[in-house]
Amino acid sequence: MPNHASRRTLLTAAAIAAVTATGAVPATMRTPRTPDDPHSPTEAPGGTPTHPDRARLRRHITAMSLEEQIGQLFVSRGYGHSATNPDPADAEQNQRTFGVRTAAELVSRYHLGGVIYFAWAHNTRTPHQIAALSVGLQQAALSTGARIPLLLSTDQEHGAVARIGRPATLLPGAMALGAAGDTAAARRAARIAGAELAAMGIRQDYAPVADVNVNPANPVIGVRSFGSDPQAVAALVAAQVRGYQGAGVAATAKHFPGHGDTETDSHVGLPVMRHTRAQWEELDEPPFRAAVEAGVDAIMTAHIVFPALDPSGDPATLSRPIVTGILRERLGFQGVVVTDALDMAGVRQKYGNDRVPVLALLAGCDQLLNPPDLGLAYRSVLAAVEAGELTRARIEESVLRILELKARRGLFEEPYPAAGKVDETVGIRKHLDAADTIAARTTTVLANAAGLLPLDASAGPRLLVTGTDPVSPSGTTGPPTAVLARELTALGCRATALPPARAVAAAAGHAAVLVCTYNVPEGDDPQRTLVTDLIATGVPVILVAVRNPYDSARLPACAAELATYSWTDVEMRAAARVLTGAVRPSGRLPVPVPGRYPLGHGLTY
Repeated sequence: MPNHASRRTLLTAAAIAAVTATGAVPATMRTPRTPDDPHSPTEAPGGTPTHPDRARLRRHITAMSLEEQIGQLFVSRGYGHSATNPDPADAEQNQRTFGVRTAAELVSRYHLGGVIYFAWAHNTRTPHQIAALSVGLQQAALSTGARIPLLLSTDQEHGAVARIGRPATLLPGAMALGAAGDTAAARRAARIAGAELAAMGIRQDYAPVADVNVNPANPVIGVRSFGSDPQAVAALVAAQVRGYQGAGVAATAKHFPGHGDTETDSHVGLPVMRHTRAQWEELDEPPFRAAVEAGVDAIMTAHIVFPALDPSGDPATLSRPIVTGILRERLGFQGVVVTDALDMAGVRQKYGNDRVPVLALLAGCDQLLNPPDLGLAYRSVLAAVEAGELTRARIEESVLRILELKARRGLFEEPYPAAGKVDETVGIRKHLDAADTIAARTTTVLANAAGLLPLDASAGPRLLVTGTDPVSPSGTTGPPTAVLARELTALGCRATALPPARAVAAAAGHAAVLVCTYNVPEGDDPQRTLVTDLIATGVPVILVAVRNPYDSARLPACAAELATYSWTDVEMRAAARVLTGAVRPSGRLPVPVPGRYPLGHGLTY
């Protein structure tokens, strides 16, 4: 990113002048915020965030054209690393998808309220590039139409889901934090994550996950959840909401009314939640209620059918009984309701792409996230208003909530990332050290019957590391077997990583074999065969479940077993320190492992 030191000051001043000149939130509407205030400036009962000058926001909204109002409802992807000068392939993709060549043109054409960043859309190469992209997109928004700043967003849950990797700080994910059971650490992790996002101009994070994972077969949530205990999940969700919003980033609790007991991935199908109303109130509701009470800025809906809450067969995103009846009226949430991505199969199975955005608004949603055909979605909402299916008042209600959120997060005052903030904030040593400190308390020792652990690193034991190497999360330095071997060697061991095809034959003569597993299914599986064959060599086998802790129940018992909840570098480093006794293990299972270990199980030494 170029040096914006003086240029950025001029841009900000010009932007504020333009916004004030056009009536788009005057300077007198700006309210001071303290650094730790998670939902400034005002709270209604129950923690629901409000703005102290809604009347002036309303007057501004009524001065907007209908097209500008509808644009504020949409959050879309755009292809390319630059707002105005994308690579040719990304420009062509923008042209094919949206009829424009650049993301800046996309913002202007549709008067967008927000843009979501994806690695696969080539938005997230480096922190400086991301900050420059944010500047370019904000310039586009502030120079056309109603001149309202964008809400730039991404999915930065950490752990298994992270759109931005090294050199940004990668922190433990939700289930790892659940294993640590420390709300202060969870809040600190979110505060660090939020500060780094804000430095890059990203002011809404689609996190934390508030789903209570009570189904080991859940294919889409799993370790993205803090655990299976609703009260523990609720406490950690509230802590992260306060952490993100204390850093000036809108938190988004997801996926309402709860995605934790499904067996279908809503990206590819339409899951059905079988909980009764009483079970929902006991298991699924508490984290969302806690998020509302903590003043969460936004809540994301789930593309799931929940017959006990709405027997219509409509997904929750399109369900008025769920979005308005339960989220708005029962929980009292008055913030922004954002749909999960509208290009997902779960929301598109029953209705066409033209009807989905209209039905989402009728249900009570505010932000329409990433429709597959933005032009069609935009025209469909416009047509629904013109036909009287959606009222202008209904559109203005959602626009008001969105502008209130932008005002609370200070976007009308500071739409651009501050000059120098990337270097001062993103991936700094203080944050990296904090990530290691937090991760050290997450690794869970599940079994150590033979007393093999801790390994005596001072003796330089020969170790073999093998197993499944899932695709590395964004910005990690390598597959988990290689990272674990490297970290063990750095601590004094002599560790070598080998692929499974060579590991059994090479096992003899090693003090132990560490086998990394990843989402072992029921029944026959190559991972089960590998562990069985390694045990047969007579060399002690240490199981390292690098994602779901349920793996241990689907494999033969090993000499020692660990759960790391993620295969990022920070968790592999934590595992190596626990394995060698550099750190005493303190993680406890935040979910039960059926047939093997209860909730809260964890060994130490």
